[in-house]
Amino acid sequence: MRINLAPTVGYEEDAGSHTTHHFMYPESAKNLAANVSFVLVPFKTLDLLWITSALSTGQIRFTYAPVKQFLRVDKDKVQIYNPAFFKYIHDHWTRHHGRYPSTGMLVLFFALHVCDEVNVFGFGADSRGNWHHYWEQNRYSGEFRKTGVHDADFEAQTIDSLAKAGKITVFPGK
Repeated sequence: MRINLAPTVGYEEDAGSHTTHHFMYPESAKNLAANVSFVLVPFKTLDLLWITSALSTGQIRFTYAPVKQFLRVDKDKVQIYNPAFFKYIHDHWTRHHGRYPSTGMLVLFFALHVCDEVNVFGFGADSRGNWHHYWEQNRYSGEFRKTGVHDADFEAQTIDSLAKAGKITVFPGK
């Protein structure tokens, strides 16, 4: 499972090279190979309208930011993350810390519910507690915790608790 714009090329040692399901919201969407499932994570009603548009007419070009007008994915492999499951994660796991859970948390709990074993690569906070994307050189990565959109510290504690309980194995990478 891969999340948002996460690439594999150049990061195989830390993040693997195979992707079966790629979870994205419209603002992070990218074209996918035919053997990869596109899983839309809808954060708003417009996201559901966008996926229909991106696979057909291309009418929607902007949500709160520019989005891909057309999306090249296998239409038979398009799935939608259930908003009720999203709410379950927000209510029971992130307990309303932040406005909503990060896409990473949503995918982590999806994996915990459907997989026998969950190994996590290229995910979470760095040694200073800053959340960032492993492929970006973002000197403002600490800003993530200041936005209030997601509670990075609470999510990091949840990940740590899951790892200590043996529910997941976290591979921090380089």
